[in-house]
Amino acid sequence: MSEPLNEPDFGGVFEVAAIRGATQLEEDTQACMDEVVSELIGEILNENALTKSSLISAILTSTADLKSCFPASSARRSGWADVPLICAQEIDVVGAMPRVVRVLVHAYVRDRLNVNHVYLRGTQALRQD
Repeated sequence: MSEPLNEPDFGGVFEVAAIRGATQLEEDTQACMDEVVSELIGEILNENALTKSSLISAILTSTADLKSCFPASSARRSGWADVPLICAQEIDVVGAMPRVVRVLVHAYVRDRLNVNHVYLRGTQALRQD
């Protein structure tokens, strides 16, 4: 189990948490990618009462059918230019939901056991728990 981090910039004791999220694009275009990634990262910040200064890094993945642009580029255009980001491709599984972007955000939170994972635009079906 991780030790709480005393981070003076945040004014208290914080822990590191990993927050999951996903969304689905209607079409494979940069405009659509920008829209849904911006919505997803905004909801993750909102649902977990985070600020950009709370963020450590994020991993974004996309399904193999998304080729218009990198999800991390969309996140940077949405204001995460100073957050370390990396992209990867999801495993191409037969029958998997198409046009999906997933994110794993690492952030300082007050209680890592009570984070809110965010699934938008039909991706709630990815989480059966």
